[in-house]
Amino acid sequence: MAWTPWIFPLLLSLEGISAFTAFPHHVAHTRIPFPLCRHHAPLKAEEMGAADVKADAELRCREIERRRNLAIIAHPDAGKTTLTEKLLLYGGAVQQAGAVRTRADQRAATSDWMELEKQRGISITSTVLSFDYLGKHINLLDTPGHQDFSEDTYRTLAASDNAVTLIDAAKGLEPQTRKLLEVTKLSGIPVFTFCNKMDRPALSPFELIDQIEADFKLTCVPVVWPIGMGEEFRGLLERETKTVHLFEKGIRTGKAVDMATVPLDDAETLEDLLGADVYAQLLEDAEMLDGLIEPLDLDEVMDGNQTPMFFGSAMNNFGVELFLRFFLQWGSRPQKRLISPPPPAPKATDDVIVEEEFIEADDSEFSAFVFKLQANIDPKHRDRLAYLRVVSGRYNKGMKVSHSRSKRQITLASAQSLFGSDRAAVTEAFPGDVIGINNPGGLLSIGDTLYTGSQRIAFPGIPSFSPEVFAYVRNPDPGKYKNYRKGLKELMEEGAVQMLNDRGDDTENNPILAAVGQLQFEVVQHRMASEYGCEIVLEPMSYSSARWAEGGWAAVDAAKKDGKLFGIFNAQDRWKRPVLLFRNEWKVDQLKDTDLALVPCSTPPDIAGK
Repeated sequence: MAWTPWIFPLLLSLEGISAFTAFPHHVAHTRIPFPLCRHHAPLKAEEMGAADVKADAELRCREIERRRNLAIIAHPDAGKTTLTEKLLLYGGAVQQAGAVRTRADQRAATSDWMELEKQRGISITSTVLSFDYLGKHINLLDTPGHQDFSEDTYRTLAASDNAVTLIDAAKGLEPQTRKLLEVTKLSGIPVFTFCNKMDRPALSPFELIDQIEADFKLTCVPVVWPIGMGEEFRGLLERETKTVHLFEKGIRTGKAVDMATVPLDDAETLEDLLGADVYAQLLEDAEMLDGLIEPLDLDEVMDGNQTPMFFGSAMNNFGVELFLRFFLQWGSRPQKRLISPPPPAPKATDDVIVEEEFIEADDSEFSAFVFKLQANIDPKHRDRLAYLRVVSGRYNKGMKVSHSRSKRQITLASAQSLFGSDRAAVTEAFPGDVIGINNPGGLLSIGDTLYTGSQRIAFPGIPSFSPEVFAYVRNPDPGKYKNYRKGLKELMEEGAVQMLNDRGDDTENNPILAAVGQLQFEVVQHRMASEYGCEIVLEPMSYSSARWAEGGWAAVDAAKKDGKLFGIFNAQDRWKRPVLLFRNEWKVDQLKDTDLALVPCSTPPDIAGK
């Protein structure tokens, strides 16, 4: 099923998640998508002979089939970064997995490259890690688990075609996991489930299944079944082939040691290896599963109604490679993407129905969207990188593309493949790939669309969370003013923290930082000091929510004149649009359905107008 950002208005009903609204539509038209295997019109086709055209189309077709994207979502400390690194280990992308639980005396995790991540032992920013395994090209997106960094996680989900929900088997569904799983399920992408830490005291597998099915109406289909748990965790039953995989602990930074693979009906061998009681329980569980659990239906998985379920221990390498192999077999290849509809005709009536239109992965024209911006991945070069998710066509070095929001044409002189903080130059990329391009002028913003072809298109934007904490930011050292301004500008462009100003303060000398959680402020302070050499001071403000007034300043002035804005702070964003800060949700509710037209998020405006 295609991933659609229209899910975000539905988050209004989720407890603890900041409110969202749909983005204003950019001007957009679709082009007729032709399946790659049948359409032979690559970029610059006029310069190619018939044989070259055919070869190019066949290449793109093969590469699309090879791509698999996977975002890992979880509550903090569920073992997400550990699972990421073990997948990399089996894929041959790393020789030794970085230990997460003992950062003080072992090598830091590959996916946690930021200095503050290494110090705190948590993921702060999403990371893209690309590697090949068993003939497939995998783009693994490791995401932060802490709720203060949820915005980065949600944006990363927008770039993924598959998700794996990682569950701590001892704790079951935790609050952050519930929120992320709800968003993932609403997105319609396939959801895989990995129950981690089965080598520790844990809930029974049946309890874990019941939690997921009861809360999310998502049918769980165990692909493997654990043999024991805690200290007695001995291996896994592969249900389809009735094969028992027995493991012993390997080195935590290395691969698991495969002891034996034994058919389930080999009673003599399994009783000897497992013991008679454990083997009898395994047979009973297998029979019960066959009678109670629905068979796996890949169409239902693709539609987000079933979740293939796996068990194991990422730290001790139980079940990780089995999950990876099954994911490559069943995971979704790059899918079509919804594009924003064109604005209604001037004489359109209310009963006009605008049909949803999509860009297919096998459309011959190039298209991509920006889902993340990151400054200073390489501290030596102080670079600014935009992460592009390729949707269709083919990236070629030096190609010219159109920037939908500004209507400008830009040249993608170079692109880089990503592996944590490491990068390598690439000359081509295909749908499903995530590439980094330089963004030195700050033209690109999160949610921007790049495309080729004569007709303008735009994918629906990626929403920002409504901020919940606010603080004035001060620079105590006038001698560091240049670094202070540069640092704020570049970090704010990343989108995790927004910058507001007092109404009418066009000098931006009294900026206000706005974020989802307090930890984001600590990250900004740390990065300003470590990356820009500038210590900043934050002065907290007593407001807890923000709303953009789409009615404009005239509506704000009218509401103020009527006495409706008492105790409400009037601010403006970087595009001089009105933002109202509230101390409580009660006051927000009082101003609903007014000319202010309050919305909980914003998007960059079309630079050239709609």
